[in-house]
Amino acid sequence: MLYPQPIQDLVEELAKLPGVGPKTAQRLAFFLLNMPKGEAELLANAIVNARSHIRYCSECFNFTDSDPCAICRNPSRDAAWVMVVEHPKDVVAMEKTREFKGRYHVLHGAISPMEGVGPDDLKVRELINRINAAAPREIVLATSSSLEGEATALYLARLLKPMGFKVTRIARGLPMGGDLDYTDEMTLAKSLEGRQDI
Repeated sequence: MLYPQPIQDLVEELAKLPGVGPKTAQRLAFFLLNMPKGEAELLANAIVNARSHIRYCSECFNFTDSDPCAICRNPSRDAAWVMVVEHPKDVVAMEKTREFKGRYHVLHGAISPMEGVGPDDLKVRELINRINAAAPREIVLATSSSLEGEATALYLARLLKPMGFKVTRIARGLPMGGDLDYTDEMTLAKSLEGRQDI
């Protein structure tokens, strides 16, 4: 053992974070140990507070500290327009655009047979119950353009369309400022497929 046990424990716990390897965990541990005690306590308290007070909204399954969440409680949001996303961070990304005025449904992942994640591991059953009760005008599938995101969108579309719901998919294509010669073939194909009149 190279470090005293408390440091070793801290390094091991930090290494469990996504994208944090052993070296980064070691750097973070020493950074935290060199922080003023008050700042370290604020960080620790923020983690404990978030973990104990944040839960899923009973309607959309986004993270919230009150149930239902602020978006689901907002009477100016169009309940007949539901966007399905993979993660709570996707709600934040869409809200930053200030373009979507409907409500959300968070799946908490995507279908991934390689990782053993199927529809029953996601909030699909809750989505079906919700839309059967509310009968939205349109369901927008806003899953990622990864293989897993595409599989999830295809699965949901095949499930929802026969039930009589209008199901749409967000457009995919070139990012703003992107160059054609640096863009992969699939993105170019999707951008051509989703072209619009100007």
